[in-house]
Amino acid sequence: MTPEKRSAYWKANLWLLTILLIIWFVVSYGLGILLVEPLNNFSLGGYPLGFWFAQQGSIYTFLVLIFVYAWQMNRLDKKFDVDET
Repeated sequence: MTPEKRSAYWKANLWLLTILLIIWFVVSYGLGILLVEPLNNFSLGGYPLGFWFAQQGSIYTFLVLIFVYAWQMNRLDKKFDVDET
């Protein structure tokens, strides 16, 4: 792999990580802490929505983001011809 291609691959990887971490931050900190009071006006499964995001929502989001990261990295690996196939 050429240095330019390696740099582009790393830049794309960091961009993906940045986007996913921002999503995780918004869900865990934004919805679970900052917006908990307005969200508590709604309920999910009998629990206030703000409480649900603070306790379960950020965990579920993290699990989904793990799968999204793996899927996107497989696509990125194929794009830069560094996949394992």
